[in-house]
Amino acid sequence: MTQKQILQFIFFLVVFTSFSNVLTAQSLKQVKPEEVGFSTERLTYLTKTFQQYSKDKELAGSVILVARHGKVAYFEADGYQDVTQNIPMQKNSMFRIASQTKAIVSVGIMMLQEEGKLLISDPVGKYIPEFKETTVAVAKEDGSYDVVAAKRPITIHDLLTHTSGVGYGGGVAAKEWEKAGIQGWYFADRKEPIQETVKKMASLPFEAQPGEKFVYGYNTDILGAIIEIVSGSNLDNFLHTKILNPLQMGDTYFYVPADKSKRVATVYSATEDGIEKAPVEGTMVSQGNYVSGPKTSFSGGAGLVSTANDYARFLQMMLNKGTLDGQRILSRKSVELMTTNNLSEAKFTTTGAVGFGLGFTVLEDLGKRGTLGSVGEYGWGGAYHSTYWVDPAEDLLVVYFTQLIPANGLDDHDKLRALIYQAIED
Repeated sequence: MTQKQILQFIFFLVVFTSFSNVLTAQSLKQVKPEEVGFSTERLTYLTKTFQQYSKDKELAGSVILVARHGKVAYFEADGYQDVTQNIPMQKNSMFRIASQTKAIVSVGIMMLQEEGKLLISDPVGKYIPEFKETTVAVAKEDGSYDVVAAKRPITIHDLLTHTSGVGYGGGVAAKEWEKAGIQGWYFADRKEPIQETVKKMASLPFEAQPGEKFVYGYNTDILGAIIEIVSGSNLDNFLHTKILNPLQMGDTYFYVPADKSKRVATVYSATEDGIEKAPVEGTMVSQGNYVSGPKTSFSGGAGLVSTANDYARFLQMMLNKGTLDGQRILSRKSVELMTTNNLSEAKFTTTGAVGFGLGFTVLEDLGKRGTLGSVGEYGWGGAYHSTYWVDPAEDLLVVYFTQLIPANGLDDHDKLRALIYQAIED
């Protein structure tokens, strides 16, 4: 190859790489609301309401994206990304999505089943030997507790449905979890790989017997460790290769690149006098180490940072029964199982209105819940007060991102739902 040919090849490679990077930021097409059955006039109630939250200093700012029939009907950024620095919220602002990571990792597990590399009925101990025999803390009347053997092995299905008995280091044996240094969902500052943390969990007493109770906790972090073991790749590489890159989710990371760090929204906390900036240092209530952290621990349960557009692309894939823009991520049947209530003995709520699938809550009784929506709707939220849902009956998805922890009873989630559904006119 001549020097001229080498230079031409390098030029082509640079141009192609740049073009590929542009593709990773592809957006869903935005149309006039009326084209997909919304009223522009009635959506102004939504805009005014969320602008008022910012003006009243109940929220610093937010981004709302609503898509229907595969097209964006509403996409607005309100308030500020950073109040003190007077930086307006942008549509491409980046947010710590915390537990909204769980849905993406759950999809990863289902992809491995589809590739024949595991079964969700498999015991976790098949892949992480430390989980072959686990224990449960059982409370006694005097406030102490006994540690007993688990009645059966924990399965991957248990993890997907949060019925493994593994919490977030609480329960009657909380002091043992505290001593082990494993409590709460925040892992971005940890200097050990997620597999090592998960193996330590296996020696601690869990909060309930497998399959008997819905216990929200480290289940999806354990799933992330299983993905690493089965795929032979760390969770970050796996998700980018299998899900994020194919879906062109170019702004979703465990640790944000330095050149994008200025787009990361500031975390605030609700107080009696409005909102205040969360501390720079700390664990769950802080700005977090999502830019300059050790970049070692990839938390499948609460680790990702993303944008409203990126997350909408993921949800649109789910709404499309596993495909988006010609990329097949999951089969239709896997999506159906994930978005069906998988709980039997365990219950998600006492009302019976909502069940839990494989990574999502699932609405089973609209009247019992008593808020607008549709039977079959599925979704979840994040610790920084973000939320999302997918409504297959209306061919609708909603992404709501803000950064507020704690939120202290703010009614924005309920108003978001009411104001979106009231704007549907077809």
